[in-house]
Amino acid sequence: MKKRKSIPVNPMANQFGSGIAVERLAVKELSTPEKEEAGRPHREDGHSFFLLEKGSVTVEIDFQQYNIRPLQILYIHPNQVHRILSFKNVTVSVWSLNNENLHPEYLQLLEEITPAKPLLLKKETFSLIADAVSLSIRYFERQNDRLYHPLLKDSCNALVALVISEYLAQTQYTQKLTRFETVTKSFKKILERNYTIAKRPADYAQQLNISIPYLNECVKNTTGYSVSNLIQQRVILEAKRLLMHSGKTVKEIATELGYDDYPYFSRLFTKMLRKTPLAFRNKNLD
Repeated sequence: MKKRKSIPVNPMANQFGSGIAVERLAVKELSTPEKEEAGRPHREDGHSFFLLEKGSVTVEIDFQQYNIRPLQILYIHPNQVHRILSFKNVTVSVWSLNNENLHPEYLQLLEEITPAKPLLLKKETFSLIADAVSLSIRYFERQNDRLYHPLLKDSCNALVALVISEYLAQTQYTQKLTRFETVTKSFKKILERNYTIAKRPADYAQQLNISIPYLNECVKNTTGYSVSNLIQQRVILEAKRLLMHSGKTVKEIATELGYDDYPYFSRLFTKMLRKTPLAFRNKNLD
């Protein structure tokens, strides 16, 4: 199958033009064309949540496979590339919101928990979220209501809040961050927006108005990695996505990621993964 030049984006959140979608799907088996489409690596156009009620799904997200079972919920960030590997007798509730429709505080928290693994819910929590989905679906169908969009937006944000609360509770999240954790959190937020244009620790220290040694101390203490290493890790993750799931050349990928010096990018990739970009692409396509 010939690869598309760019990684496809599934317009789930905007399929109805509102930037919000919510539905419950029951599918025993996918047809051959549906299997092919579901198996194609893609991104979502919004922050997407999948609550598995029945059946089983195996999904690959950024090169990691997850077997999803009932009572589990999966959150996928718009940047993440994923595909369905297997799908059997599934009933799943799905909702998706783009950045504009997400409560700003929820958006910030979602950025902080990305990447997120599938989460197993207690029965009472699962039942609460499933009931909230059913109510949101009813709102979604009332398109003639005068306050249709704000009603739908509020109900879906409530769903997002329930899920975030579970992620924070199960990861022992605390709002009482140390100074090192606060600085690292701010660095990661800036990194996500700037990794293609800012490659030096000095670029981030300047934006945070702190010294380079102090930034390195904070990040190393919190993550175990240096600032330079985390910058490189973020670049290499995107490089891996593009190498595997787009038809762009290595030189085009290097340019997209902010490296005019293509040989330097190739050496960096090889240093990080112990294989060249082309070797990585060819091995994973075999």
